[in-house]
Amino acid sequence: MDARTKEAVRYLGYGNHAVDDSTLALVASSFEELERTTGRRIIYRIFDVSFKDSDHLEIGKLDIVSKNLGKNLKGCQSAVVLGATLGAGVDMLLRKYALTDMARVVALQACAAAFLEEYLDEYQEKIRKEMKEQGLYLRPRFSPGYGDFSIEHQEMILRMLDTAKTIGLTMTDSSMLTPTKSVTAIIGLSKNNVPCHTKGCESCNKTDCTYRRNP
Repeated sequence: MDARTKEAVRYLGYGNHAVDDSTLALVASSFEELERTTGRRIIYRIFDVSFKDSDHLEIGKLDIVSKNLGKNLKGCQSAVVLGATLGAGVDMLLRKYALTDMARVVALQACAAAFLEEYLDEYQEKIRKEMKEQGLYLRPRFSPGYGDFSIEHQEMILRMLDTAKTIGLTMTDSSMLTPTKSVTAIIGLSKNNVPCHTKGCESCNKTDCTYRRNP
């Protein structure tokens, strides 16, 4: 089972339980369909970071009160602000199967989430290499909705990146991104190397880590 499939199975909630062949086949065919459907796009810009307090910071024009994000970005003078999407085609695919095959909808949701994470990890590796040449290292990716970093900050992030024009990413009145398989995130830039810049806190058991998303 490759890493992408393992991630999709995790999203399906199998945990340590064995996965039957029919589910694995459904996951494989869902990934194949997503490969033909996704319109992956991403944009990022780098902004200065300034701290008013340990849990009150500014990233460009983004004014944030968040203990968790402040902890994550401690020691950073700048940060990558990014937006990414798999495109509207995935939403159309989900709506199509919602009328006839809910099992495939569930599989597609899980596979799309894994697909998006994989895309972000790959692109983040490119950013890591670019920043390393400047003597900077990436902190773990941190998105609105993690810990006490309010999802309401999505609106300003979209404005800062002009995502409606650049990658076709917008937001509903309830602060949900559209297309739905999309994400915004903050990645701190530091002169100190942090080895967990790619893998998320969910996959790490180091609960006392300085940069952990949640306390």
